[in-house]
Amino acid sequence: MVPPRSVLLIAAFAACVGLLPLRAQAQWWSRAPADFEECADKAEKAAAKAEKASQLVECNAKFAGRRKPGGGYTYFDFMQNRSFDIAGPNPTPEEQKKIDEQYTRFLDQERQNRVAAEAMLKAKAEQQLLQPASLQTEKVPLPVVTPRPRPKGAGCAQHSFSCDWPRLSESLNNLKKLFNSQPSKPKRG
Repeated sequence: MVPPRSVLLIAAFAACVGLLPLRAQAQWWSRAPADFEECADKAEKAAAKAEKASQLVECNAKFAGRRKPGGGYTYFDFMQNRSFDIAGPNPTPEEQKKIDEQYTRFLDQERQNRVAAEAMLKAKAEQQLLQPASLQTEKVPLPVVTPRPRPKGAGCAQHSFSCDWPRLSESLNNLKKLFNSQPSKPKRG
């Protein structure tokens, strides 16, 4: 006779095996993709568009590195906006440690740049406060020069523009009056 406890354990084990997804069971005999590019190629062969998209998401989750044309792999760290060469499709613990160290240096450099920019802005603000107010906002108006009327012929050099202009202007005005005058029309009564 088999004890009831053993029967219960065997039934639980059989239920677990029966509930495993078929794809997980089938992977042990099929060759899994070696890198992102192989995985993406397999995903492109999927029939349904939704299936392709979900498989590409899985590829992105499995493989951090991308194959380089000359061989090897590269890992793009979007936080630093730069790429790192790595040995395989995913960074090794040593490579991940180096990437993390570079990120720490990157953050330190960003912090130093921000502090320097803030110090520069503060220095400019202090410099503006130290300048006299009259130089900052006060605008000095330019003097307006108005020509003085001269008596005709007084102090003028012969044939100079400043002396000849008033006579020329007066002559032009007289000509305009002559040509613009209209003959008077007889009134009807």
